[in-house]
Amino acid sequence: MAMLLFRWAVMALLLVAAVSFAFYAGTGNPRFKRLGMVVLKWTVIATAFFFAVLLISRLG
Repeated sequence: MAMLLFRWAVMALLLVAAVSFAFYAGTGNPRFKRLGMVVLKWTVIATAFFFAVLLISRLG
């Protein structure tokens, strides 16, 4: 259940980042680029942390 919830959350965050980059491409407003980069950065960090915990729990 947790894996399904995590998968949906990651997909939603990646969609938010993609829409933000699309808005940046359409408007040229750097605020959207900055928002997309922040969302993408924290999505990658959260994903790496999640899989590290998953790996540690499997090994231990």
